[in-house]
Amino acid sequence: MNRRMVVVSNRLPVVVNQDDQGEWQIQPGAGGLVTAMTPVIRANHGIWVGWPGCDDSAPINSLLEQFVEKEGYSLADVSLSEEDIDKYYHGFSNETLWPLFHDMLGNCRFNRDHFEAYKTVNRKFAERTAKVCLPDDFVWIHDYHLVMTGQYLRQLGLSQHLAFFLHIPFPEADLFRRLPWKDELLQSLLSYDLIGFQTLRDHRNFVRCVMSFVPGAKVVSRHRTHTILSYGERSFRVGHYPISIDFEDFSSRAMTAEVDDAAWYLHEHFEKRQIILGIDRLDYTKGIPERFLAFERALEKYPELKGKVSLLQIVVPSRTMVPDYIDLKSQLEQLAGHINGRFSVDSWVPLRFHYRSLDQVQLLAHYRTAEIALVTPLRDGMNLVAKEYCACSVDNNGVLILSEFAGAIDQLGKYALRVNPYDVEATADTIYQAFCMPEAERRKRMSHMRAQIKRFNVHQWTKSFISTLG
Repeated sequence: MNRRMVVVSNRLPVVVNQDDQGEWQIQPGAGGLVTAMTPVIRANHGIWVGWPGCDDSAPINSLLEQFVEKEGYSLADVSLSEEDIDKYYHGFSNETLWPLFHDMLGNCRFNRDHFEAYKTVNRKFAERTAKVCLPDDFVWIHDYHLVMTGQYLRQLGLSQHLAFFLHIPFPEADLFRRLPWKDELLQSLLSYDLIGFQTLRDHRNFVRCVMSFVPGAKVVSRHRTHTILSYGERSFRVGHYPISIDFEDFSSRAMTAEVDDAAWYLHEHFEKRQIILGIDRLDYTKGIPERFLAFERALEKYPELKGKVSLLQIVVPSRTMVPDYIDLKSQLEQLAGHINGRFSVDSWVPLRFHYRSLDQVQLLAHYRTAEIALVTPLRDGMNLVAKEYCACSVDNNGVLILSEFAGAIDQLGKYALRVNPYDVEATADTIYQAFCMPEAERRKRMSHMRAQIKRFNVHQWTKSFISTLG
């Protein structure tokens, strides 16, 4: 890419905190977006715009200067007040858009004040972005927090290419019409030159919404990966570009001596039983209660599993002050206690439930050690845990059980064991199938999935998206 890239996301790719002596520190963040964007933005000395994730007490300017010197690209911070975070982030983004886009209408809260705050913060992001942009920059805005930023950039006079990528699903028209402010959001999205989604389904859902709710919008042409639409005097592209991971990085780090030692210790701790692994952020979209019920049913239905498998569920804390998430954590604790109360014996605890984060070594060790990964979201844009697990299954001996409602099913569904997470009985049967799977079949399935992820890695994702605009 010859043009400078400006990436805009809710959070900057950094972690800002204080050490034990009270000294402020800044470190590169983690996650799929950081991994995907960093090589590209560093190569063209680009800029990343976002909220640093800390309050005004941090010496943010000096910290950002330290980061730039070390990482080779610039950061532009957007200052957000506590009220902004409460209404824009916790409110409209995560109590309205998040559940609506994940088909969880019952969890939606529609609040006009929150929507007004959302618009205000999107305008803040646009104003900050406009200040650092040059006329030839390629501006790439990310995710549901910043849908309206493109519209405000146009109002501020930016005429260069603007792109938007949605990392979560996009709902069907009948669900999207429930949003009181659907027209404003759709009109905002029409400000972009390219709008990207994770799956063909999301791509189609969006096109249908535009055709249903935007009078005068037309489909100009359809292509394998994208659709060209027109509205007024403008034309724009809509496509699907499934995000991935850095396969080589995950695979190589999974084979380091440090990870090897941690994996050995973990397997010994479980007394060489088959480990069924679940790793999820605390969220009602991840299907964790349904997963626990399926595991319980598997133990009921297949007595030969008793003492031979353990479900290890890691739940990473998230949105800890939101009532829905507090209730979910309590529900999971109760279910885990119930299952262990029914089936535990002196030498075997069937379900280990841990509410904590894992460092990189421990994460990779868990992936490497687990014979079975249970990735069963009720709805997910992609789900990179499924891909990370496969990349770390360096001996090709893991089995992936994958929800048909995860975006990753389009790429991995032929060789994963696919399940409907709402079907507890069938998921229980699939757990038993994975437990009994012959080694040769395990290796065949996993080698195919690893090859797919290696070929369509995160770098390929970035290139395919950018190349759509030429």
